Formats: sequence, C-alpha cells, structure tokens
Amino acid sequence: MSKNIWKSYKLPIILLFSIIIGCIVGIIFKEDATKLKPLGTIFVNLLYTIVVPLVFFTISSSISRINNFKKVGKIFIVMFVVFVATSTIVSIFTLISVKLINPVGNVNIDLVKNTKETFDIGNKIVDMVTVSEFNQLLSKNNMLPLIVFTVIVGFSIGMLKDHKEKISRTLSIISDITMNSIKIIMYYAPIGLFAYFASLIGEYGSKIVENYLRGAIFYYVLAFIYFIIFYTLYSYISRGSNGVKIFYKNIFTSIVTSIGTCSSIASLPSNLKCAENLKIDKDISSTTLAMGATIHMEGSCMASILKIVFLFSIFNKSFTGIDTYFTAIVISVLSGVVMSGIPGGAFIGEMLIVSLYKFPIEAFPIIATIGWITDPPGTCLNVVGDISSSLLVEKFVTKNRSANE
Repeated sequence: MSKNIWKSYKLPIILLFSIIIGCIVGIIFKEDATKLKPLGTIFVNLLYTIVVPLVFFTISSSISRINNFKKVGKIFIVMFVVFVATSTIVSIFTLISVKLINPVGNVNIDLVKNTKETFDIGNKIVDMVTVSEFNQLLSKNNMLPLIVFTVIVGFSIGMLKDHKEKISRTLSIISDITMNSIKIIMYYAPIGLFAYFASLIGEYGSKIVENYLRGAIFYYVLAFIYFIIFYTLYSYISRGSNGVKIFYKNIFTSIVTSIGTCSSIASLPSNLKCAENLKIDKDISSTTLAMGATIHMEGSCMASILKIVFLFSIFNKSFTGIDTYFTAIVISVLSGVVMSGIPGGAFIGEMLIVSLYKFPIEAFPIIATIGWITDPPGTCLNVVGDISSSLLVEKFVTKNRSANE
C-alpha cells in the first residue's frame, strides 16, 4: 500500500519538499535568498516556452480522433449538459464561499501594476476568445483564443475524408513529443521551485506560507461541505431518499481509491463496480463514467476558483466585478470539462488563469503549488462526481424515453 501511495504522490511529495526547503532558506537568509531567483525564472520560462505547442497539438490531436459525433446520441447530449451544469454549480458555490470567507489572508506581492479597465461585456467576450492577427495566437497572453482556434482546426481535420488518419496520427506524435518535453523540464522542477520560493520568501516574507495553509484548509473543508450537500442532493433528485442511502452505502470504495491513487482513470474500475451496485443502466454508466474520468472534474473547478482568488489576494487586486466573476466561472468550467480531457490540461488551465487576468509569469508556480496541495480531495470530488452525474443522466434519459414512448 505504501509503495502505491509513493508511486501516486512521488512527484507532488518531491516538489512540496523542495518548496518547503526553499521557504526555510528564504526565512533564514532573507534578502540574500533572492540571488537564487534566476534558477527559478529558468524553470518558469521553460514552461512558458512549451505552452503554445502543447495547447495546439494536444487539443487538435484529441479532437481530430473523434469519429462518431452523430452516433453518440441522446446519452452523450444529456451527459455533456450534466457535466457542464454540475461544473458550473461547483464553480458558483466556490465563488460565493470565497466572497463570504477570505481563504488566503492579506499578503501583497508587488509584481504587477493594478490597472483598472472599463468593463464592456461585448468587448470582453471578443478579447477572451479571438485575436485579430494569426501571429498573436503564438503568444502565451492569448491562451483562450489559441484554444478556440485549435478546437476549430481539430474539428476541421476530423471532417476530412482523405488523409485524416495520417494527419491525426502526426499531430498525436507531436503531442507526445511536447508532453515528453514537459517531463524533461519537470526533472528540473525541484531545483526551480526551491529557488523560486526561496527568493519569494526572502523578498516578501514568510506570511505567504500562511496563505497556503489557510487556502489548503479552506479547500479541504469546502470540498467536504460540497460533497455532503450536493452529492446528497443529486442522488436524491435521481432516486429519492432511498437512493441517497444506497449511494452512500456503495461509494466508500471509490472515495478510498480516488484519495489513494489521486487519479480519476485509476479509480474508474471501482467507479464501474459502484455503478453496478447502484444498478445504473449499463449503457449510461459505461459511457458517463468513462467520459467523466477524462472530461468531468468538479474538484478541478473548485481548485481553479481558489487559484484565481489566491492570485488576486497576493497581488493586491480586488476580486470584484461582473467581468472578474464571469471570467473566473468560464475558466473553472473549461478546466473541469474541456481541458481536463486533454494531456497537460491542468497546466493549460493554470496558464489560462495567468493569461486572462494578465498576471506576471511569476504567478504560475504559485498556483501550480495550490494544484498539488489540493489534489487528493479534488480527485475525490472528481471521481464521486462522476457517479452522481451518472445517476442524473440516467434520471433525465429515462424520463425522456418514457415521455417519448
């Protein structure tokens, strides 16, 4: 069991250990620790260099391999609606919670100018999803337009009659190359993060560590509250009070597996067994759980909101306004439904946060650390959320079938 835990958490443990050592060095040596900053900047720059090819090739290759959009039918449509709806609900729930409770404290880092823009919903949407020049798509500052363009390219390749397989395979190979590049870069991550946080603590003080602790406690508690309230509600909507009892009677194995492996894919067998025990229609459960393991992450949605609020707090920006809330919800839903099914999706989501809110590049390792800290309970929400979504899909698909018969 201990070997499995080490295998699942090896990278986060090593990285968190590096961060802790870096924080200790920053506390001890204070401003002298800032001399290590170039080593941290190298790591951040390497990640930013790979992000544009990563986005383009992973997303386009994933979409181009889809062959049977028309054959998916009613189950797929209802499933996607449920995925988006539950991801939006958890995002709004988290957004309201962070407005009621300050989850990260009040330490400020003066790395970015606080420029206030006049809000125009039309222009905001245009700027979020498009650019006026092709070369602008190659900038890390235009992540969402790049994603939109890449999705269009992926569907365009999928519509080809000739050479589709060759092009799709080529994109997939290049996608694998970019993912291998990230693996190579991550060998340097312990040094980069050690240096980055030593410099950060040395320059701005140890209070930022308190922010991480507050944020982690907030996330763990909020995840538990969301689990109890909303998964109870979803199982009740699906099957009534008796369905709630059966749901909690059979979900324990999936909870343990998700926390132990920290992987939605690795938890799929236990989820399928849980669905069998719950007597969910096999056609629905097999489709929803398989798809959910890759493109439905309620825990990731919750973490995305926390990451955004965390950055706003430490960079002394006001987390207020319709445009700010709207962008936060869009990013969290994208992270939980769209990008979660793409290799490196969490990485892309974090880059998207930095890009859309125009934070400096130094912000990336700060929120990446939050991702590692929140991974266990986040994965639990992701996995159990797939079961509750399967129940909802069955409820609505069965209802529709009855109405049509």
